[in-house]
Amino acid sequence: AKTSPSVVFENIHGCSLKCLRMLLENISGLAVDDDFTVEVIPEINVAVATFTKSIDTEEFVKKCSQNKRVKEYKMTARLLELTQSIKAENVPASVSTDYITVYFESARNGGGPVSDVQLFPEEKSAIVTFCHHKGNA
Repeated sequence: AKTSPSVVFENIHGCSLKCLRMLLENISGLAVDDDFTVEVIPEINVAVATFTKSIDTEEFVKKCSQNKRVKEYKMTARLLELTQSIKAENVPASVSTDYITVYFESARNGGGPVSDVQLFPEEKSAIVTFCHHKGNA
């Protein structure tokens, strides 16, 4: 199975987009915009890095998890697998399930068909479940 080209960074509020872009360049040794894109979803405190250059994203996630700066920011990194649910944190009460669905289905964000979105306003979170991709399970 092909690994996902996208890596999700959660709990990013302590790190600006500029800072995150530089951090990811340092860790990956690649150039932002040329080799990967970074998309920030401030509403849910998440960023998605999508690699256009073929790299071992699993290895990259490992490097991120061991990175001193990533640890200092208390960010977490993991592959955006399209066959699972992701939990979005710090979702404002004003955000609708439609907005979240459309956001995660956007090809630009490396998303895929969403089968379910559950909002938990009291804990300001949402669970986004992706449909299984044919031949990618």
